[in-house]
Amino acid sequence: MSDTYRTPTLGQALLPIVVLVVLLVGAITVFGDNAIVGPNQMALLMAASVAAIIARRNGHAWDELTASINVGIHNAMTAIVILLSVGSLIGVWILAGTVPSMIYYGLGLLNPEWFYLSACLISAVVSLCVGSSWTTAGTIGVGLMGTATTMGLSPAMAAGAIISGAYFGDKMSPLSDTTNLAPGMAGSELFDHIRHLVWTTFPSFILAIVFFAFAGSPSGSGDMANLENVRQVLSEQFNTSWYLLLPLPILLLAVARPLPALPSIWIGIFAGIVFALVFQQDNIARLAGADAGDVTALFTGLWMALTDGFVSNTGLPEVDDLLSKGGMSSMLNTVWLIMCAMTFGGLMERGGFLEAIVSRIVMFTRGARSMISSVVVSAFASNLITSDQYISIVVPGRMFRNAFEKLKLHPVNLSRALEDGGTVTSPLVPWNSCGAYMAATLGVATLSYAPFAIFCLVNPVIAILSAMFMFKVIPSDESTSAQASKEV
Repeated sequence: MSDTYRTPTLGQALLPIVVLVVLLVGAITVFGDNAIVGPNQMALLMAASVAAIIARRNGHAWDELTASINVGIHNAMTAIVILLSVGSLIGVWILAGTVPSMIYYGLGLLNPEWFYLSACLISAVVSLCVGSSWTTAGTIGVGLMGTATTMGLSPAMAAGAIISGAYFGDKMSPLSDTTNLAPGMAGSELFDHIRHLVWTTFPSFILAIVFFAFAGSPSGSGDMANLENVRQVLSEQFNTSWYLLLPLPILLLAVARPLPALPSIWIGIFAGIVFALVFQQDNIARLAGADAGDVTALFTGLWMALTDGFVSNTGLPEVDDLLSKGGMSSMLNTVWLIMCAMTFGGLMERGGFLEAIVSRIVMFTRGARSMISSVVVSAFASNLITSDQYISIVVPGRMFRNAFEKLKLHPVNLSRALEDGGTVTSPLVPWNSCGAYMAATLGVATLSYAPFAIFCLVNPVIAILSAMFMFKVIPSDESTSAQASKEV
Protein backbone atom coordinates (compact mmCIF):
# COMPACT_ATOMS: atom_id res chain seq x y z
CA MET A 1 0.00 0.00 0.00
CA SER A 2 1.08 3.54 -0.67
CA ASP A 3 1.87 5.87 2.25
CA THR A 4 -1.04 8.06 1.11
CA TYR A 5 -3.50 5.41 2.26
CA ARG A 6 -4.87 5.83 5.74
CA THR A 7 -5.14 2.71 7.83
CA PRO A 8 -8.80 2.11 8.66
CA THR A 9 -9.82 2.45 12.27
CA LEU A 10 -11.36 -0.51 14.04
CA GLY A 11 -14.76 1.17 13.80
CA GLN A 12 -14.37 1.67 10.06
CA ALA A 13 -13.24 -1.93 9.62
CA LEU A 14 -16.23 -3.27 11.55
CA LEU A 15 -18.90 -1.04 9.98
CA PRO A 16 -19.26 -2.98 6.68
CA ILE A 17 -19.51 -6.21 8.69
CA VAL A 18 -22.22 -4.77 10.93
CA VAL A 19 -24.13 -3.55 7.87
CA LEU A 20 -23.82 -6.98 6.26
CA VAL A 21 -25.02 -8.84 9.36
CA VAL A 22 -28.01 -6.52 9.82
CA LEU A 23 -29.03 -6.82 6.17
CA LEU A 24 -28.59 -10.60 6.11
CA VAL A 25 -30.66 -11.04 9.28
CA GLY A 26 -33.33 -8.80 7.76
CA ALA A 27 -33.29 -10.74 4.49
CA ILE A 28 -33.61 -14.09 6.22
CA THR A 29 -36.36 -12.79 8.52
CA VAL A 30 -38.42 -11.45 5.63
CA PHE A 31 -37.72 -13.97 2.88
CA GLY A 32 -36.78 -17.14 4.79
CA ASP A 33 -35.11 -19.79 2.63
CA ASN A 34 -35.80 -17.65 -0.46
CA ALA A 35 -33.29 -15.09 0.82
CA ILE A 36 -30.60 -16.89 -1.19
CA VAL A 37 -32.41 -15.98 -4.42
CA GLY A 38 -31.54 -12.28 -4.50
CA PRO A 39 -31.86 -10.70 -1.04
CA ASN A 40 -28.58 -12.14 0.30
CA GLN A 41 -26.78 -11.04 -2.86
CA MET A 42 -28.13 -7.53 -2.50
CA ALA A 43 -27.06 -7.45 1.17
CA LEU A 44 -23.52 -8.38 0.15
CA LEU A 45 -23.38 -5.68 -2.54
CA MET A 46 -24.76 -3.01 -0.21
CA ALA A 47 -22.20 -3.93 2.46
CA ALA A 48 -19.53 -3.88 -0.25
CA SER A 49 -20.57 -0.36 -1.22
CA VAL A 50 -20.10 0.75 2.40
CA ALA A 51 -16.61 -0.76 2.41
CA ALA A 52 -15.81 0.94 -0.91
CA ILE A 53 -16.92 4.36 0.34
CA ILE A 54 -14.80 4.07 3.49
CA ALA A 55 -11.80 2.83 1.50
CA ARG A 56 -12.21 5.73 -0.92
CA ARG A 57 -12.24 8.20 1.98
CA ASN A 58 -9.05 6.58 3.22
CA GLY A 59 -7.26 7.38 -0.03
CA HIS A 60 -7.87 4.36 -2.28
CA ALA A 61 -8.67 5.23 -5.90
CA TRP A 62 -11.85 3.89 -7.51
CA ASP A 63 -9.79 2.17 -10.19
CA GLU A 64 -7.82 0.38 -7.50
CA LEU A 65 -10.98 -0.71 -5.70
CA THR A 66 -12.51 -1.92 -8.96
CA ALA A 67 -9.36 -3.91 -9.59
CA SER A 68 -9.72 -5.54 -6.15
CA ILE A 69 -13.21 -6.67 -7.13
CA ASN A 70 -11.81 -8.16 -10.33
CA VAL A 71 -9.13 -9.98 -8.33
CA GLY A 72 -11.71 -11.32 -5.87
CA ILE A 73 -13.95 -12.66 -8.63
CA HIS A 74 -10.93 -13.96 -10.55
CA ASN A 75 -9.85 -15.95 -7.49
CA ALA A 76 -13.29 -17.56 -7.39
CA MET A 77 -13.45 -18.44 -11.09
CA THR A 78 -12.07 -21.96 -10.65
CA ALA A 79 -14.65 -22.62 -7.93
CA ILE A 80 -17.37 -21.23 -10.19
CA VAL A 81 -16.38 -23.44 -13.12
CA ILE A 82 -16.26 -26.44 -10.77
CA LEU A 83 -19.72 -25.53 -9.51
CA LEU A 84 -21.15 -25.31 -13.04
CA SER A 85 -19.43 -28.57 -13.98
CA VAL A 86 -20.87 -30.35 -10.94
CA GLY A 87 -24.32 -29.19 -12.07
CA SER A 88 -23.72 -30.89 -15.41
CA LEU A 89 -22.29 -33.95 -13.66
CA ILE A 90 -25.43 -34.36 -11.54
CA GLY A 91 -27.72 -33.96 -14.55
CA VAL A 92 -25.90 -36.47 -16.76
CA TRP A 93 -25.37 -38.97 -13.92
CA ILE A 94 -29.11 -39.01 -13.30
CA LEU A 95 -29.74 -39.49 -17.01
CA ALA A 96 -27.13 -42.26 -17.18
CA GLY A 97 -28.79 -44.13 -14.32
CA THR A 98 -25.80 -43.70 -11.98
CA VAL A 99 -27.59 -41.65 -9.31
CA PRO A 100 -30.82 -43.72 -9.63
CA SER A 101 -28.72 -46.89 -9.18
CA MET A 102 -27.07 -45.39 -6.08
CA ILE A 103 -30.52 -44.71 -4.66
CA TYR A 104 -31.88 -48.09 -5.75
CA TYR A 105 -29.11 -50.07 -4.05
CA GLY A 106 -28.98 -47.66 -1.13
CA LEU A 107 -32.65 -48.26 -0.41
CA GLY A 108 -31.97 -51.98 -0.43
CA LEU A 109 -28.92 -51.87 1.82
CA LEU A 110 -29.38 -48.95 4.22
CA ASN A 111 -31.72 -49.01 7.17
CA PRO A 112 -33.30 -45.72 8.34
CA GLU A 113 -32.16 -46.42 11.91
CA TRP A 114 -28.46 -46.11 11.03
CA PHE A 115 -28.61 -44.14 7.80
CA TYR A 116 -27.12 -40.91 9.22
CA LEU A 117 -24.14 -42.77 10.66
CA SER A 118 -23.58 -44.63 7.38
CA ALA A 119 -23.83 -41.40 5.37
CA CYS A 120 -21.23 -39.75 7.59
CA LEU A 121 -18.78 -42.67 7.41
CA ILE A 122 -19.20 -43.23 3.65
CA SER A 123 -18.64 -39.52 2.96
CA ALA A 124 -15.55 -39.52 5.19
CA VAL A 125 -13.96 -42.46 3.35
CA VAL A 126 -14.67 -41.03 -0.11
CA SER A 127 -13.42 -37.55 0.85
CA LEU A 128 -10.27 -38.98 2.43
CA CYS A 129 -9.56 -40.82 -0.84
CA VAL A 130 -10.25 -37.92 -3.21
CA GLY A 131 -9.22 -35.02 -0.95
CA SER A 132 -12.26 -32.93 -1.84
CA SER A 133 -15.42 -32.24 0.15
CA TRP A 134 -16.94 -30.65 -2.98
CA THR A 135 -16.40 -33.75 -5.12
CA THR A 136 -17.76 -35.97 -2.34
CA ALA A 137 -20.93 -33.89 -1.96
CA GLY A 138 -21.45 -33.64 -5.70
CA THR A 139 -21.19 -37.40 -6.28
CA ILE A 140 -21.93 -39.83 -3.45
CA GLY A 141 -23.58 -37.02 -1.46
CA VAL A 142 -26.27 -36.56 -4.10
CA GLY A 143 -27.07 -40.28 -4.05
CA LEU A 144 -27.20 -40.36 -0.24
CA MET A 145 -29.53 -37.35 -0.17
CA GLY A 146 -31.83 -39.12 -2.62
CA THR A 147 -31.87 -42.23 -0.44
CA ALA A 148 -32.63 -40.15 2.67
CA THR A 149 -35.51 -38.39 0.93
CA THR A 150 -37.17 -41.59 -0.19
CA MET A 151 -36.77 -43.04 3.31
CA GLY A 152 -38.62 -40.09 4.78
CA LEU A 153 -35.58 -38.97 6.76
CA SER A 154 -34.63 -35.41 7.61
CA PRO A 155 -32.87 -33.81 4.61
CA ALA A 156 -31.19 -31.31 6.94
CA MET A 157 -29.73 -34.01 9.20
CA ALA A 158 -28.71 -36.13 6.20
CA ALA A 159 -26.89 -33.14 4.70
CA GLY A 160 -25.24 -32.47 8.05
CA ALA A 161 -24.01 -36.06 8.23
CA ILE A 162 -22.66 -35.93 4.67
CA ILE A 163 -20.90 -32.60 5.25
CA SER A 164 -19.44 -33.78 8.58
CA GLY A 165 -17.89 -36.81 6.90
CA ALA A 166 -16.81 -34.90 3.80
CA TYR A 167 -14.97 -32.21 5.76
CA PHE A 168 -13.30 -34.72 8.06
CA GLY A 169 -11.91 -36.57 5.04
CA ASP A 170 -11.01 -33.34 3.25
CA LYS A 171 -9.13 -32.08 6.30
CA MET A 172 -7.14 -35.29 6.85
CA SER A 173 -6.32 -36.07 3.21
CA PRO A 174 -2.88 -35.16 1.82
CA LEU A 175 -4.62 -34.65 -1.53
CA SER A 176 -6.71 -31.76 -0.18
CA ASP A 177 -5.86 -28.25 -1.36
CA THR A 178 -6.61 -26.64 2.03
CA THR A 179 -4.59 -29.32 3.85
CA ASN A 180 -1.63 -28.34 1.67
CA LEU A 181 -2.34 -24.60 1.86
CA ALA A 182 -2.41 -24.34 5.66
CA PRO A 183 1.12 -25.69 6.32
CA GLY A 184 2.33 -23.63 3.37
CA MET A 185 1.11 -20.45 5.06
CA ALA A 186 2.36 -21.48 8.50
CA GLY A 187 5.74 -22.86 7.44
CA SER A 188 5.16 -26.43 8.63
CA GLU A 189 5.58 -29.74 6.79
CA LEU A 190 2.50 -31.41 5.26
CA PHE A 191 2.64 -34.71 7.13
CA ASP A 192 3.70 -33.06 10.40
CA HIS A 193 0.61 -30.90 9.94
CA ILE A 194 -1.66 -33.91 9.31
CA ARG A 195 -0.26 -35.76 12.35
CA HIS A 196 -0.91 -32.71 14.51
CA LEU A 197 -4.46 -32.39 13.15
CA VAL A 198 -5.29 -35.79 14.64
CA TRP A 199 -5.52 -34.39 18.18
CA THR A 200 -8.40 -32.02 17.42
CA THR A 201 -9.92 -33.64 14.34
CA PHE A 202 -10.46 -37.21 15.56
CA PRO A 203 -12.20 -36.25 18.84
CA SER A 204 -14.50 -33.97 16.83
CA PHE A 205 -15.29 -36.74 14.35
CA ILE A 206 -15.90 -39.27 17.12
CA LEU A 207 -18.43 -36.91 18.71
CA ALA A 208 -20.13 -36.53 15.32
CA ILE A 209 -20.25 -40.32 14.89
CA VAL A 210 -21.78 -40.75 18.34
CA PHE A 211 -24.40 -38.11 17.57
CA PHE A 212 -25.43 -39.69 14.27
CA ALA A 213 -25.37 -43.18 15.77
CA PHE A 214 -27.98 -42.15 18.32
CA ALA A 215 -29.88 -39.70 16.09
CA GLY A 216 -32.25 -42.44 14.89
CA SER A 217 -35.03 -41.77 12.45
CA PRO A 218 -38.25 -39.78 12.73
CA SER A 219 -41.40 -41.54 13.82
CA GLY A 220 -42.98 -43.40 10.92
CA SER A 221 -40.00 -43.00 8.62
CA GLY A 222 -38.79 -45.77 6.41
CA ASP A 223 -42.17 -47.15 5.29
CA MET A 224 -40.88 -50.32 3.61
CA ALA A 225 -43.88 -50.64 1.29
CA ASN A 226 -43.27 -47.10 0.04
CA LEU A 227 -39.54 -47.77 -0.33
CA GLU A 228 -40.22 -50.87 -2.42
CA ASN A 229 -42.61 -48.83 -4.55
CA VAL A 230 -39.88 -46.26 -5.16
CA ARG A 231 -37.38 -49.00 -6.04
CA GLN A 232 -39.83 -50.53 -8.48
CA VAL A 233 -40.46 -47.20 -10.21
CA LEU A 234 -36.70 -46.56 -10.42
CA SER A 235 -36.10 -49.97 -12.00
CA GLU A 236 -38.93 -49.35 -14.51
CA GLN A 237 -37.73 -45.85 -15.41
CA PHE A 238 -34.01 -46.70 -15.59
CA ASN A 239 -31.73 -49.60 -16.22
CA THR A 240 -30.55 -49.91 -12.58
CA SER A 241 -27.58 -52.26 -12.51
CA TRP A 242 -24.33 -52.45 -10.59
CA TYR A 243 -22.24 -51.49 -13.61
CA LEU A 244 -24.05 -48.15 -13.81
CA LEU A 245 -22.20 -47.23 -10.62
CA LEU A 246 -18.87 -47.37 -12.49
CA PRO A 247 -18.71 -43.63 -13.30
CA LEU A 248 -18.11 -43.04 -9.57
CA PRO A 249 -14.94 -45.18 -9.29
CA ILE A 250 -13.81 -43.77 -12.66
CA LEU A 251 -14.01 -40.27 -11.18
CA LEU A 252 -12.31 -41.40 -7.97
CA LEU A 253 -9.47 -42.99 -9.93
CA ALA A 254 -9.01 -39.76 -11.88
CA VAL A 255 -8.63 -37.84 -8.62
CA ALA A 256 -6.29 -40.48 -7.20
CA ARG A 257 -3.85 -40.15 -10.16
CA PRO A 258 -3.86 -37.36 -8.88
CA LEU A 259 -5.67 -34.99 -11.23
CA PRO A 260 -7.08 -31.63 -10.10
CA ALA A 261 -10.78 -31.47 -9.24
CA LEU A 262 -11.91 -29.82 -12.48
CA PRO A 263 -10.51 -32.30 -15.04
CA SER A 264 -11.59 -35.15 -12.74
CA ILE A 265 -15.17 -33.87 -12.78
CA TRP A 266 -15.02 -33.51 -16.57
CA ILE A 267 -13.88 -37.14 -16.81
CA GLY A 268 -16.88 -38.04 -14.66
CA ILE A 269 -19.15 -36.09 -17.02
CA PHE A 270 -17.77 -37.86 -20.10
CA ALA A 271 -18.19 -41.22 -18.37
CA GLY A 272 -21.81 -40.29 -17.64
CA ILE A 273 -22.38 -39.35 -21.28
CA VAL A 274 -20.99 -42.68 -22.50
CA PHE A 275 -23.07 -44.69 -20.03
CA ALA A 276 -26.20 -42.72 -20.91
CA LEU A 277 -25.68 -43.35 -24.64
CA VAL A 278 -25.08 -47.07 -24.11
CA PHE A 279 -27.67 -47.92 -21.46
CA GLN A 280 -30.33 -45.17 -21.31
CA GLN A 281 -31.21 -44.22 -24.89
CA ASP A 282 -34.96 -44.39 -24.16
CA ASN A 283 -34.59 -41.90 -21.32
CA ILE A 284 -32.49 -39.58 -23.48
CA ALA A 285 -35.17 -39.57 -26.18
CA ARG A 286 -37.93 -39.13 -23.60
CA LEU A 287 -36.13 -36.11 -22.10
CA ALA A 288 -35.82 -34.62 -25.60
CA GLY A 289 -39.51 -35.28 -26.29
CA ALA A 290 -38.75 -37.49 -29.27
CA ASP A 291 -39.07 -41.12 -30.29
CA ALA A 292 -36.44 -43.66 -29.33
CA GLY A 293 -33.93 -44.26 -32.09
CA ASP A 294 -33.86 -40.64 -33.22
CA VAL A 295 -30.15 -39.78 -33.44
CA THR A 296 -30.86 -36.07 -33.15
CA ALA A 297 -32.83 -36.73 -29.96
CA LEU A 298 -29.77 -38.35 -28.39
CA PHE A 299 -27.78 -35.15 -28.83
CA THR A 300 -30.68 -32.96 -27.70
CA GLY A 301 -31.43 -35.03 -24.59
CA LEU A 302 -27.81 -35.12 -23.49
CA TRP A 303 -27.47 -31.38 -24.04
CA MET A 304 -30.61 -30.73 -22.00
CA ALA A 305 -29.36 -32.86 -19.09
CA LEU A 306 -25.99 -31.08 -19.10
CA THR A 307 -27.41 -27.57 -19.26
CA ASP A 308 -30.83 -27.70 -17.54
CA GLY A 309 -30.71 -31.03 -15.72
CA PHE A 310 -32.92 -34.10 -15.80
CA VAL A 311 -36.71 -33.93 -15.59
CA SER A 312 -38.50 -37.01 -14.24
CA ASN A 313 -42.11 -37.76 -15.21
CA THR A 314 -42.82 -41.11 -13.59
CA GLY A 315 -46.04 -39.96 -11.95
CA LEU A 316 -44.69 -40.81 -8.48
CA PRO A 317 -43.98 -37.49 -6.71
CA GLU A 318 -41.25 -38.97 -4.49
CA VAL A 319 -39.24 -40.04 -7.54
CA ASP A 320 -40.01 -37.01 -9.69
CA ASP A 321 -39.00 -34.53 -6.97
CA LEU A 322 -35.89 -36.57 -6.29
CA LEU A 323 -34.59 -36.87 -9.84
CA SER A 324 -35.67 -33.57 -11.39
CA LYS A 325 -32.45 -31.70 -10.75
CA GLY A 326 -28.95 -30.95 -11.98
CA GLY A 327 -27.65 -29.05 -14.98
CA MET A 328 -25.49 -25.93 -15.18
CA SER A 329 -28.52 -23.67 -14.84
CA SER A 330 -29.28 -25.08 -11.38
CA MET A 331 -26.01 -23.55 -10.13
CA LEU A 332 -26.43 -20.05 -11.58
CA ASN A 333 -28.01 -18.60 -8.44
CA THR A 334 -25.09 -19.91 -6.40
CA VAL A 335 -22.65 -18.40 -8.90
CA TRP A 336 -24.45 -15.08 -8.44
CA LEU A 337 -24.04 -15.38 -4.68
CA ILE A 338 -20.33 -16.24 -4.92
CA MET A 339 -19.60 -13.30 -7.22
CA CYS A 340 -21.34 -10.87 -4.84
CA ALA A 341 -19.53 -12.42 -1.87
CA MET A 342 -16.13 -12.14 -3.55
CA THR A 343 -16.87 -8.51 -4.42
CA PHE A 344 -17.36 -7.83 -0.73
CA GLY A 345 -14.32 -9.92 0.26
CA GLY A 346 -12.05 -8.27 -2.31
CA LEU A 347 -12.95 -4.77 -1.09
CA MET A 348 -12.54 -5.78 2.55
CA GLU A 349 -9.05 -7.14 1.93
CA ARG A 350 -7.85 -4.33 -0.36
CA GLY A 351 -9.20 -1.63 1.95
CA GLY A 352 -7.16 -3.06 4.82
CA PHE A 353 -10.25 -3.82 6.92
CA LEU A 354 -9.41 -7.44 7.64
CA GLU A 355 -5.80 -6.58 8.46
CA ALA A 356 -6.98 -3.88 10.85
CA ILE A 357 -9.22 -6.34 12.70
CA VAL A 358 -6.61 -9.10 12.90
CA SER A 359 -3.84 -6.73 14.00
CA ARG A 360 -6.00 -5.53 16.89
CA ILE A 361 -6.58 -9.12 17.92
CA VAL A 362 -2.82 -9.79 17.89
CA MET A 363 -2.27 -6.79 20.17
CA PHE A 364 -4.37 -8.36 22.92
CA THR A 365 -2.81 -11.83 22.82
CA ARG A 366 -0.41 -12.52 25.67
CA GLY A 367 0.52 -16.17 25.32
CA ALA A 368 0.06 -19.45 23.48
CA ARG A 369 -3.48 -19.98 24.75
CA SER A 370 -4.86 -16.68 23.54
CA MET A 371 -2.74 -16.71 20.37
CA ILE A 372 -4.00 -20.09 19.13
CA SER A 373 -7.58 -19.27 20.12
CA SER A 374 -7.31 -15.97 18.26
CA VAL A 375 -6.24 -17.76 15.07
CA VAL A 376 -9.26 -20.08 15.25
CA VAL A 377 -11.64 -17.16 15.80
CA SER A 378 -9.95 -15.02 13.13
CA ALA A 379 -10.14 -17.79 10.53
CA PHE A 380 -13.84 -18.21 11.21
CA ALA A 381 -14.33 -14.43 11.08
CA SER A 382 -12.53 -14.39 7.72
CA ASN A 383 -15.04 -16.94 6.42
CA LEU A 384 -17.82 -14.59 7.50
CA ILE A 385 -16.18 -11.47 6.12
CA THR A 386 -14.47 -12.57 2.90
CA SER A 387 -16.78 -15.49 1.99
CA ASP A 388 -13.82 -17.63 0.96
CA GLN A 389 -12.12 -20.44 2.88
CA TYR A 390 -8.80 -19.89 1.10
CA ILE A 391 -8.63 -16.28 2.27
CA SER A 392 -9.52 -17.49 5.78
CA ILE A 393 -6.35 -19.57 5.72
CA VAL A 394 -4.03 -17.24 3.80
CA VAL A 395 -4.70 -13.92 5.56
CA PRO A 396 -4.65 -15.08 9.22
CA GLY A 397 -1.73 -17.37 8.37
CA ARG A 398 0.21 -14.43 7.01
CA MET A 399 -0.78 -12.15 9.90
CA PHE A 400 -0.05 -14.56 12.78
CA ARG A 401 3.09 -16.30 11.52
CA ASN A 402 5.53 -13.79 13.02
CA ALA A 403 3.61 -13.71 16.28
CA PHE A 404 3.92 -17.50 16.62
CA GLU A 405 7.65 -17.27 15.93
CA LYS A 406 8.06 -14.65 18.67
CA LEU A 407 6.25 -16.92 21.14
CA LYS A 408 8.51 -19.80 20.01
CA LEU A 409 5.54 -21.93 18.97
CA HIS A 410 6.04 -24.67 16.37
CA PRO A 411 4.43 -23.83 12.97
CA VAL A 412 2.17 -26.90 13.23
CA ASN A 413 0.24 -25.12 15.97
CA LEU A 414 -0.59 -22.34 13.53
CA SER A 415 -1.39 -24.58 10.57
CA ARG A 416 -3.71 -26.72 12.71
CA ALA A 417 -5.51 -23.66 14.09
CA LEU A 418 -5.99 -22.31 10.55
CA GLU A 419 -7.74 -25.52 9.50
CA ASP A 420 -9.72 -25.85 12.74
CA GLY A 421 -11.09 -22.34 12.34
CA GLY A 422 -11.06 -21.85 8.58
CA THR A 423 -11.56 -25.06 6.60
CA VAL A 424 -14.30 -26.66 8.68
CA THR A 425 -16.40 -23.54 9.32
CA SER A 426 -16.70 -22.49 5.67
CA PRO A 427 -19.80 -24.65 4.91
CA LEU A 428 -21.61 -23.09 7.89
CA VAL A 429 -21.75 -19.63 6.28
CA PRO A 430 -24.60 -19.22 3.73
CA TRP A 431 -22.77 -16.57 1.66
CA ASN A 432 -19.41 -18.38 1.76
CA SER A 433 -18.59 -20.19 -1.49
CA CYS A 434 -18.52 -23.51 0.41
CA GLY A 435 -21.83 -22.93 2.17
CA ALA A 436 -23.45 -21.86 -1.08
CA TYR A 437 -22.04 -24.88 -2.90
CA MET A 438 -23.22 -27.39 -0.32
CA ALA A 439 -26.69 -25.86 -0.23
CA ALA A 440 -27.00 -25.92 -4.01
CA THR A 441 -25.56 -29.42 -4.43
CA LEU A 442 -27.40 -31.17 -1.59
CA GLY A 443 -30.61 -29.17 -1.96
CA VAL A 444 -30.77 -28.04 1.68
CA ALA A 445 -30.40 -24.44 2.87
CA THR A 446 -27.16 -23.74 4.74
CA LEU A 447 -28.89 -22.57 7.91
CA SER A 448 -31.07 -25.70 7.84
CA TYR A 449 -28.21 -28.21 7.75
CA ALA A 450 -25.74 -26.17 9.85
CA PRO A 451 -27.10 -27.34 13.26
CA PHE A 452 -26.49 -30.93 12.15
CA ALA A 453 -23.00 -30.44 10.69
CA ILE A 454 -21.70 -31.67 14.02
CA PHE A 455 -18.07 -32.12 13.03
CA CYS A 456 -17.87 -28.57 11.67
CA LEU A 457 -19.48 -27.13 14.80
CA VAL A 458 -17.47 -29.11 17.36
CA ASN A 459 -14.00 -28.94 15.80
CA PRO A 460 -13.33 -25.21 16.46
CA VAL A 461 -14.55 -25.63 20.04
CA ILE A 462 -12.20 -28.55 20.68
CA ALA A 463 -9.37 -26.56 19.08
CA ILE A 464 -9.91 -23.69 21.52
CA LEU A 465 -10.26 -26.04 24.49
CA SER A 466 -7.01 -27.75 23.49
CA ALA A 467 -5.31 -24.37 23.48
CA MET A 468 -6.79 -23.39 26.84
CA PHE A 469 -5.49 -26.59 28.46
CA MET A 470 -2.23 -26.45 26.46
CA PHE A 471 -2.93 -29.93 25.12
CA LYS A 472 -0.57 -30.92 22.31
CA VAL A 473 0.82 -27.40 21.97
CA ILE A 474 4.37 -27.85 20.67
CA PRO A 475 7.24 -25.36 21.13
CA SER A 476 9.36 -24.48 18.12
CA ASP A 477 12.43 -26.36 19.38
CA GLU A 478 10.56 -29.64 19.86
CA SER A 479 10.01 -32.53 17.43
CA THR A 480 6.44 -33.00 16.26
CA SER A 481 6.76 -36.78 16.54
CA ALA A 482 9.09 -37.67 19.40
CA GLN A 483 7.88 -35.15 21.98
CA ALA A 484 4.49 -34.10 20.61
CA SER A 485 2.71 -34.77 23.88
CA LYS A 486 4.87 -32.45 25.93
CA GLU A 487 3.29 -29.16 26.98
CA VAL A 488 4.87 -25.78 26.35
